[in-house]
Amino acid sequence: MLTFIDSFLNKTTMYRVVLYYLASLLGIAFVLSFFGVLPFTPLPLLLSIAVLVMVSWAVNTAFAFIFEAPTNIESTFITAFILALIITPASLSHFSSFLAFILWASIWAMASKFIFAIGNKHIFNPAAFAVALTAVTLNQSASWWIGNSWMALFVLLGGILLVRKLKRFDLAFSFFVVAFVTIIGFGIAMGGELVQLMQRMLFNSPLLFFSFVMITEPLTTPPTRLLRMLYGAFVGFLFAPGVHVGSLYSTPELALLVGNLYSYAVSPKKKHILKLEERVKVTPTIFDFVFNTDEQFEFKPGQYLEWTLGHYRPDDRGNRRYFTIASSPTEPGIRLGVKFYEPPSTFKKTLAFMRPGDELVASQLSGDFVLPTDIRKKLVFIAGGVGITPFRSMIKYLSDKDEKRDVILLYSNRTADEIAYKNVFDEAAQKIGLKALYAVTDAKANIPDWCHGGVIDGRMIAANIPDYKERVFYISGPRVMVDAFQSTLKGLGVKRKQIKIDFFPGFA
Repeated sequence: MLTFIDSFLNKTTMYRVVLYYLASLLGIAFVLSFFGVLPFTPLPLLLSIAVLVMVSWAVNTAFAFIFEAPTNIESTFITAFILALIITPASLSHFSSFLAFILWASIWAMASKFIFAIGNKHIFNPAAFAVALTAVTLNQSASWWIGNSWMALFVLLGGILLVRKLKRFDLAFSFFVVAFVTIIGFGIAMGGELVQLMQRMLFNSPLLFFSFVMITEPLTTPPTRLLRMLYGAFVGFLFAPGVHVGSLYSTPELALLVGNLYSYAVSPKKKHILKLEERVKVTPTIFDFVFNTDEQFEFKPGQYLEWTLGHYRPDDRGNRRYFTIASSPTEPGIRLGVKFYEPPSTFKKTLAFMRPGDELVASQLSGDFVLPTDIRKKLVFIAGGVGITPFRSMIKYLSDKDEKRDVILLYSNRTADEIAYKNVFDEAAQKIGLKALYAVTDAKANIPDWCHGGVIDGRMIAANIPDYKERVFYISGPRVMVDAFQSTLKGLGVKRKQIKIDFFPGFA
């Protein structure tokens, strides 16, 4: 069962996993509503979902046309489903007056992404902004009905899978712990009983849903692990109902909106429109797409971007993907290294047919998989396949800066002709003393003298890197490979803090 789940998570994009999770919660709620355990009946729930989805889609499409921005149907559905999960549907007898509430909420949820945006990047979580605005303008607010004892188990189980896909346990955990402790503290101070407070928080509040869905939205979270944890803790404190400024008491949506402002302040501020300059064949299956930009683009070697490429009828992988920047900040343009598999996704098909001058959108610059500030640290880079891209960025940067560090590169591929960027590594060997070892796993391959046959394993590492316990290991490649090397290194006695892995949201 776990193998099936891992396979599903690996093959499905982050946005599609979120969409399936939210749709499943609504489906479960629909079934439970027949038994009278939720605060609505089945038909009002269906009507509410239908209105929210249709209006959200229409408004998002209209604003995308006006602002000439690529649309993402998944994010539209995600926001609509979140609204359906936090706004209690009215009974049929009151549905006509309720209709104005959900119309206003869905309109402003979509509009906020375009109107309250700086540098083409929206600031606020759309659903949170919408229900905060309806509270002010219509005196109708979100009930957060998803915080229900009958739904808690489903929220928890699906939420764990979701943050596993997002690789945001740090963010969800920091929010949950601080919110939990703060609410308990306020409750006990007011004379509450500990067990009852805990039960109420876990089974009759939106704490779990907020931890897994609202706080982890990638577009409004900070770019690095430390900043994400501070963001989670900050919102977690504000999440407690007892927090107030004068007569204004905190609500879940207000807590998140204030946190969004903090996140915006510490995050990259823009979406970048990049124009394709050229496409370069690196190996039989890896191509570099080099984009130019008319504005300054600052990043650290090893960081990644979310790339949005609008195209007709995207498949399950969607029109947004995360890729590491393959170029160095010392080079002109932004280089994207992509490996093409058969059959390629619609995203990669569209990318392959891009012509010079065609555009895509790059945003969400993030990542902690960067060079240590201490240049004395000894490093080992372990790469598999196209996982070499962050190391090309780092090594090219060190070479161009003539910054000599003790770096050993271990690079594994199936055949010798799949080795990418060897010219960059050869130059670095001459300029800064890079030591590169190449492993080719295909026993039938014609292995040149500069390749070391076989696989990279514990014995190979120990034989070629006698001081391996003193080094920091960076691992990048397919998830299975990364997991395997973590186990190998731990088996060799390498401390956990000396192992850095290149995972990011939606890695698949």
